[in-house]
Amino acid sequence: MKRWTAKRKASVVMDIFKGKTTVAEVARQHDLTVSEVESWIDEAQRNMENGVKARPKDIREQYESDLRETKEALGEARLQIYALKKWRLLLDKDENS
Repeated sequence: MKRWTAKRKASVVMDIFKGKTTVAEVARQHDLTVSEVESWIDEAQRNMENGVKARPKDIREQYESDLRETKEALGEARLQIYALKKWRLLLDKDENS
């Protein structure tokens, strides 16, 4: 099985963009899931957006920006989990009273 390098992924994504193949065909031909191939497309689109900006971010700046967004989302998820656990404790106390 060949390794999916960035170059191979980019080639497949370009073929999809050009209408030479479809996501479903690529997934079937290479024993991948549709969501795997779609994630490559999403990543390519994010990088293309950066490439056509008047002031594109360098790779490190883009990585740090993505990392910051991910950490913020993780923090929000942690707060939600904390709140749900507290809420569950309060419900359990109320039911046991």
